[in-house]
Amino acid sequence: MKTHSIGIIMNGVTGRMGTNQHLVRSILAIQQQGGIPVSPSERIWPEPVLSGRNPDKLRALAESHGNLPWSTDLDALLADPRYTLYFDAQTTLLRFESVKKAIAAGKHVYIEKPSANSMEEALELARLAEAAGVRNGVVQDKLFLPGFLKLKYLIDSGFFGRILAVRGEFGYWVFTGEDQPAQRPSWNYRKDEGGGIIMDMLCHWRYVIDNLFGNVVAVSCLGAQHIDRRWDEQGRPYTADAEDAAYATFITDRNIICHFNSSWATRVRRDDLLTVHVDGTHGSAVAGLRDCVAQHNAHTPRPVWNPDIPSPIDYYGTWTPVPTNRVYENAFKAQWELFLRHVALGEEFRWSLREGAKGVQLAELGHESWQQRRWIDVPSL
Repeated sequence: MKTHSIGIIMNGVTGRMGTNQHLVRSILAIQQQGGIPVSPSERIWPEPVLSGRNPDKLRALAESHGNLPWSTDLDALLADPRYTLYFDAQTTLLRFESVKKAIAAGKHVYIEKPSANSMEEALELARLAEAAGVRNGVVQDKLFLPGFLKLKYLIDSGFFGRILAVRGEFGYWVFTGEDQPAQRPSWNYRKDEGGGIIMDMLCHWRYVIDNLFGNVVAVSCLGAQHIDRRWDEQGRPYTADAEDAAYATFITDRNIICHFNSSWATRVRRDDLLTVHVDGTHGSAVAGLRDCVAQHNAHTPRPVWNPDIPSPIDYYGTWTPVPTNRVYENAFKAQWELFLRHVALGEEFRWSLREGAKGVQLAELGHESWQQRRWIDVPSL
């Protein structure tokens, strides 16, 4: 068996997302399946080493997964030729300098989003990687969710006819930490630590819209700071000064209007934590994380406005589930496999650092739109 071994420095994976999605459900899952098959006699094999600032957390994580190698000395790992790929899942404020060092060391880089804390820094990373000739990518996991893959199938098959508009609803109630533990880290709600939902979620909406509905050319965004007092991981109260909700409208170069509500201060009454409703001339669909339902023009009921009687139409019952005709991998694992094939075999990988910079750009323009209370054009990068 010919094996392409890829040593991966995994920096910042002691957090919830880094541990669960990137280490356990992606890299270790790839190992458990015997690597990534290239042919019956060839495979790609990831070899992770854990990196971070807290030795106690690193040691515990490494021991809980078969005594993985780990180190708090990132410079030594970057100088080690056994490791050719650098992965970064640190908080956004720490990412820029570490990724810069990895590129300077000649490592391929694959990083979480936002790719940097500003568009200037995100573009600098993209240019540095391009100049160094290292392969690079940014996590864009929503594109690989089963519900979104089903939605893309409907788009590609012409189901919608001409797409008119898109409505995205994302969010849930994040407990303040006073009476119940919060489900998100406290830095998410502190401006000086890189918190705020606009930078977090508009980066997602950029790649979702660009890849499914056309390139974003204009944005109007209103942020809101709904909950101003929260409790941190040690149970101490603090002032939450970063916005916890954003209400944004985007226009694409296909003249499709996309509106996305994002909130950590809403209670869920919809099919999933994220739903995207797409309306077209021939049909509509609603995609969640795993499922997608559709309604063709021929199966659309004829509502008549009459508030004086109960509606005779079961509006939920008139939609048809898009069948699960294939096996869907974990979304993070699916993109990891594509990037590892890109590193080992040179196969195409479209979601580069430059694409990641577009998400940071949109978040910055969203903040600008909020501050100026106006539409902002989105220039090409």
